[in-house]
Amino acid sequence: MIQKTALITGATSGIGRSTARLFAKNGIRLILCGRRQERLDDIRLELQGFTKVHTLNFDVRDKAMVFKLIKNLPEEFSEIDILINNAGNAHGLDTIQEGNTEDWDAMLDINVKGLLYVSKAILPKMVERRSGHIINIGSTAGKEVYPKGNVYCASKHAVDAINQGMRLDLNGKGIKVSAINPGLVETEFSDVRFKGDGERAAKVYQGYIPLKPEDISDIIWFAVTRPPHVTIADLTVMCLDQASSTIVNKR
Repeated sequence: MIQKTALITGATSGIGRSTARLFAKNGIRLILCGRRQERLDDIRLELQGFTKVHTLNFDVRDKAMVFKLIKNLPEEFSEIDILINNAGNAHGLDTIQEGNTEDWDAMLDINVKGLLYVSKAILPKMVERRSGHIINIGSTAGKEVYPKGNVYCASKHAVDAINQGMRLDLNGKGIKVSAINPGLVETEFSDVRFKGDGERAAKVYQGYIPLKPEDISDIIWFAVTRPPHVTIADLTVMCLDQASSTIVNKR
């Protein structure tokens, strides 16, 4: 059996880290990308007993670095079979009139442009080989809009549109395109959104059982292990207590 290679962005925490662990235990060769070199080193050491691991230290917003590092991957990691576009975050929770423009820039640059840069760097070889699988990690925020979610929701609606556009443009090229859209997942997401306010972040997940990163990585693994003729095109997943972005059964 030919060993596949997967590149995962945002691999140092949450869904990305959980996916890396699951892929490693199933023998997938890994290229792990993230902004924090210490964390990349930690996960490489953790997983190198299961599979070969290469790390790339970059911010997906840095277009030049994204293209440079992916172009210069070592030969044994140069043929990428699976791309997990996982890097993304929310900054702030404000009304549109009170929003911080730096927060807006960060969300659009990471969630939208970063996804595009990484995809653009990897797609030519997939097209040439007529083989590959791209999984874009979206959000329920890309399926609806909630109060004070404005620009974050816009960025995730863009991911939804890009995912659909990719599927149309790559039809007939032998490349699968999937979107996984989680609802509330207990990760560092809220810590980042609330800029280190741990108490406020913790309250997001209190009173109910939210999804865990492992719930999403299980779904990602299911998607990449379907038969060649099957594509999980668009999947939305929420915990039992979540009905929408604003309706959560808290006890």
